[in-house]
Amino acid sequence: MTVQPAAESTTLIELELWSDLVCPYSWVAKRRLEAAVAAFERPHDVTVRLRSFELDPDVRVGGGVPVDEHVGARHGVDRAAGRLMNATASEVAEADDLIFDWDSAVRANTFDAHRLCVLGREMGGPALRSAAVERFHSAHFREGLAIDDHEVLQRLSAECGLDERRVSAVLASDTYADEVRADEQRAHSMGVTSTPFVVANGYAAVSGARPVEDYLALLRGVATQTV
Repeated sequence: MTVQPAAESTTLIELELWSDLVCPYSWVAKRRLEAAVAAFERPHDVTVRLRSFELDPDVRVGGGVPVDEHVGARHGVDRAAGRLMNATASEVAEADDLIFDWDSAVRANTFDAHRLCVLGREMGGPALRSAAVERFHSAHFREGLAIDDHEVLQRLSAECGLDERRVSAVLASDTYADEVRADEQRAHSMGVTSTPFVVANGYAAVSGARPVEDYLALLRGVATQTV
């Protein structure tokens, strides 16, 4: 797999996480990556950049299909089998204190939510983007909210600190569409087809929701290459 260089950064170690807001393993990976940074000997030398990725960009906005049904259909099986797949994700996530409510979760198109995450970064840097990602993950997995509904997105964005007028303006336009597409294009250029996917300093890459120890090892390995 060829990894394209990341944009120039002043941080010593830059971790980039490509994730989708309706991917359970992406939420797990985000939490574990953050835990690894906290456990790292030089946490202040690390910046985590969250990147956009749509696992299924063709999902119809407002479809409201139960996630169990969507997962089953995507893998050519019935809803019951899809439920078993989601149960496996729940088992993985429980170790990170993440509880998913599959009975209420509905599949949503995530493009607009990703655009609002970019707005979060523009307004408040990585911390506000992280807050937006957390809020959208929680709304999808725990509250059964359709995160492609503009009224829902407006409320959720306000709850995590985004300016309501700017949110309205973004949702009424194609603002930040190019940024989301650029993240996805870079991922595709690296051969990425699923999330989560992590790149450290533009050259070291790992896929899947790895244990905290694996992310910590990645950090320490990259640290030996920095000046």
